[in-house]
Amino acid sequence: MPRALSGALSCSSSSSSAGKSVLHHGPDVRPRIPESHPSENEFDHVTKFNMSDFTISDSVSAGLGGRADELLFEATVTDPHSTLHNTKVVLRQLTSIQAQRRGKRAIEVLRKLADRRMMYLSYSMQVHGYISSKSDTGSFTLVHGYHGSFSLRHWLQLSDWLPTLEATLALDEESVRRVGDDTVGGPSVTRQLRLIRILMRDLLIGVNYLHSHGLAHTELRLENVHISPVDGHVKVGILGNAADFVQSDQSSGALKSHKERRKMMIAFDMRCVGFMMAKMVLRELMDPSTFSKFKMFLTRGNDPACLRELVFRILNKNSAFGNSGLQILDRNWGAGWNLLSLLLAADPSKRISCLEALKHPFLCGPKWRVEPSMNIIRWGLGSTAVRIIEEYIYRQPQRRRVAYFIELMEMLNPNPRPRNWLEMLPGRWRLLYSTGKQVGLTFRQPSTRVLINDVNLSISRASKMDPTLQFVSDIEFRVLDGKDWPHDKIGTAGKLQVNASFRLMAGRRLYLKEDKDSSYNLAKTSTTQDSVIRKFSDTKWRKALPFNELPASLPVAKLAAGDIEVTVKLDDPLSRNVATATKAIQEVRMQVPPEMFDLSRLVCGTYLDARLLVVRGVNGSALLFTRSFKEI
Repeated sequence: MPRALSGALSCSSSSSSAGKSVLHHGPDVRPRIPESHPSENEFDHVTKFNMSDFTISDSVSAGLGGRADELLFEATVTDPHSTLHNTKVVLRQLTSIQAQRRGKRAIEVLRKLADRRMMYLSYSMQVHGYISSKSDTGSFTLVHGYHGSFSLRHWLQLSDWLPTLEATLALDEESVRRVGDDTVGGPSVTRQLRLIRILMRDLLIGVNYLHSHGLAHTELRLENVHISPVDGHVKVGILGNAADFVQSDQSSGALKSHKERRKMMIAFDMRCVGFMMAKMVLRELMDPSTFSKFKMFLTRGNDPACLRELVFRILNKNSAFGNSGLQILDRNWGAGWNLLSLLLAADPSKRISCLEALKHPFLCGPKWRVEPSMNIIRWGLGSTAVRIIEEYIYRQPQRRRVAYFIELMEMLNPNPRPRNWLEMLPGRWRLLYSTGKQVGLTFRQPSTRVLINDVNLSISRASKMDPTLQFVSDIEFRVLDGKDWPHDKIGTAGKLQVNASFRLMAGRRLYLKEDKDSSYNLAKTSTTQDSVIRKFSDTKWRKALPFNELPASLPVAKLAAGDIEVTVKLDDPLSRNVATATKAIQEVRMQVPPEMFDLSRLVCGTYLDARLLVVRGVNGSALLFTRSFKEI
């Protein structure tokens, strides 16, 4: 190597270390890449440079990224005969055998993408050529495009990242129209959502371009993505670890194996895109300790549909980033959470593809007409009901609206058969809402100061062969001494637990209609059912429902209860005062729905998906639960 390059080793080595990724996306499921040893005549589609063709810069940016076996240099082409004369490039000196193999692989990939060169130039970091010295054994340097000194990770870590990135992309009316918007500016959350849509759509277009050419990137992360200020496009990093899934053997066995391999490789890329989206929206995940909790949640087998429940627990309430990320994901009926769950699905076969993601409502602006799928409609109903409940509103119009949403969810129940419930029902569920009783304190003055913490319903199954389910109702509360409310709200902890066994059977839920010849109006016996009948013709939901008129009955999972056991645990000194303990238990029963004390009152389950559960009591009231999990 020339003296100018070797003299900059200390600077470039530290930069390479600083740019090294600290992310780990769970277990490494990347497909193995076959080794290849191309000769130099196979690199005729790129330029072979000499070190004398460049002027090496004195400094190098850590934002260019790198590995321990790579040395990075910024340089300018000085050869007057080169088409890149006076163009700034990056020299990536590859020191180990494995690193050199990655560099040669990146040049091979360029040949495969040459048929649609404009797409390659728009969405991938361009490889101009290489430097190889026969005198220096093992010396191989990759010459690739320079698109600014920052990776996407470094952009997002800037304190003023939003206006700076908007200025870099030169956002105007035409650029925002690409994501279905029609204005520039607006509130900060709207601007962030617009920018994330632009970045995500560019990223998905680039990744889909690779997948359509039989390649998987396998190393998608924020450190490997750059934004070009010239054309405003996201540039996917060097394709040195790209893997082929093109199959030459057309035999039936090999073809089946090829299809499975292709699905796994694409699914791995989509999972990486999901992690990138999560960090773009929830910038708190840039912190390695917070992101490790995020990963642990997924590696433990939790369904990513429940990510919202996790994020509310692990994010700091006084975060410097505010709650803009949560607002972005909650918008448009929680469409952001839905897309994130599809990108991070535990089953690779259920992960969304690039083309499907580009049509997802979260990435389509308000001016684009997107026909939502039935799954999106179900998701939106559940998300909106949860948002209304979180506002803790006592007014009757909101309560009627939640009851109406629950009725619609029951009509769109994706798992009506008991065998589906046996598989999905086990787990820990947190009570969100009851149509029959307001959970917690109301405006009345309680005789004993009691605060309800969490009301959980834990469901377990002894074995897959045993259809019996064990229900455990846990009610955690605190009893506060005195007639006035203290500021600390610590009090004495208590717990009430109810155990019961259930058997699941197939059943039907009947909808009683009004008999015109009868003076007794059956329709008015249920306010929620009356609400659905009145609003059933609403054009907003008419297309969503799979039937033309209110059905006479719907399938449900019937719950047949067995023995009931109740236990109470109180901490000292409350456990020694029987009179106060009795009043505390009475107050707990006043604040919590009666179905959670007497589980035999639960008669059927009417809605179940990965994150929400609706069960009905004997009096017709509905209890809405969200799937919970243990602390991480």
